[in-house]
Amino acid sequence: MRQNAGVFETSGFEIRPVLPAEYAALGEVSVRSYLEGGLLLNGLDDEYAPHLRDVPARAAAATVLVAAEAVEGESALLGGVTLAFHGSAMAQLAGPGEAEIRMLAVDPAAQGRGVGSALAAACVERARADPGTKRVVLCSQQAMTTAHRVYGRLGFERAPDLDWFPLPDVLLWGFRLDL
Repeated sequence: MRQNAGVFETSGFEIRPVLPAEYAALGEVSVRSYLEGGLLLNGLDDEYAPHLRDVPARAAAATVLVAAEAVEGESALLGGVTLAFHGSAMAQLAGPGEAEIRMLAVDPAAQGRGVGSALAAACVERARADPGTKRVVLCSQQAMTTAHRVYGRLGFERAPDLDWFPLPDVLLWGFRLDL
């Protein structure tokens, strides 16, 4: 992955900040990814779906990155992620000196191409570039075993002290990476 002016280039797609014109499309990609992955327990009526769709709020409070590729002269979104630094309204786990990866989503049609890995790696690099950030944290549903492998390859370790229940029957596992 090469970086040029804040844009990470990989084989076949780039990782860059989301554009306002892409907010709605990224919201739909995020919902589709979580829905088809079985992560929205109540389907489209799940209370988390509106949060996934609300890219304007995410972008106002944190860094939102997308993976995009050129298709017939147009930019097609393959996925996206939110990186929230401590103090952001989007940060649920991040304490002082920490950044938090949230809402990592890859369009089901683009899965298996390294999009999720590239988005997570770009978050780590952005956090590493911030002089006050010493650690990256995230949480993940237990069933997200593919994501857990991605995080492990990036050096994240399970952090049971960060585990929490957003709903009574949903345990999110915590992970951390010291920079």
